[in-house]
Amino acid sequence: MAHVIEINNLVKRYKELVALDHFNLTIEEGEIFGLLGPNGSGKTTTINCILSLLTYDKGCIKVFGKEMKPNSYDIKKDIGVVMQNVAVFEELTVYENIDYFCGLYIKDKNLRKQYVEDAINFVELSDFRKFKPKKLSGGLLRRLNIACGIAHKPKLIFFDEPTVAVDPQSRNKILEGIQELNRQGATIVYTSHYMEEVEQLCSRIVIMDKGKSLAMGTKEELKGMIGCTEKITVEVADLSKELLSNMEQLSDVDQVTYENNVLHVSFRGGRHNLAHVMNVLADHPGNLGKIYSELPTLNDVFLEITGTELRDHA
Repeated sequence: MAHVIEINNLVKRYKELVALDHFNLTIEEGEIFGLLGPNGSGKTTTINCILSLLTYDKGCIKVFGKEMKPNSYDIKKDIGVVMQNVAVFEELTVYENIDYFCGLYIKDKNLRKQYVEDAINFVELSDFRKFKPKKLSGGLLRRLNIACGIAHKPKLIFFDEPTVAVDPQSRNKILEGIQELNRQGATIVYTSHYMEEVEQLCSRIVIMDKGKSLAMGTKEELKGMIGCTEKITVEVADLSKELLSNMEQLSDVDQVTYENNVLHVSFRGGRHNLAHVMNVLADHPGNLGKIYSELPTLNDVFLEITGTELRDHA
């Protein structure tokens, strides 16, 4: 597959702060690639360097096989950007905003008109085409922001935290729209500190922290990097030390913790682990509450690599 983005040994400093520390990345054509990390991990800085919106201290960036520079307009015409902060003109209507941004790249009036209509329909803003941004809800404003970024039908699209502070319905619409853009042929770069979104959308993921790449791969590959394969949680009161000791003796048990009447048992491999846990609890006289089994998440990967949870940083 063709490399859409190649980043080699990228360093970006803000005086004493190292925002990107010898960062490397390759993104292939047709991927939805996720940049996952806490706020301040370097995700937005990475995007701004790729787009040549920031200068950097060291390294090389290629997009579509060509070195990216501030005046690389032949490359930029095939890139769409939807940044975290909504960037539209308050004095223009929905239609006029999309038409303006599309017109930066598409000069043919008839073609531009068609592209604008396609974008309006894509984000489902047909009923709001004459509205000005201040009359739109937060979710609709996000959708307008997306339409402005993708109206010229770019081959590569950056989405930087596009679902921050939107309602669940708009969030789902945005995620579905991103998947559809990818099905239509666009390569997507998606940044977030919401690991559930990254797991849902992305074919490959890099976990970033403090400007470094901590791990990279598919979500299955990332989860395979850690020991825990299953976590079982049981709400139960008054467990004895003897019973907890019996739990620790189960095959493939990695760790057993019991706090505030909640039992956590993590496993490294094994089969039928939930059944084994319930067998140990079978003779316990207390009433059991909620019982559930979880497979490892990307937050577990982050926790094992860094010692802190991803959500603690956000």
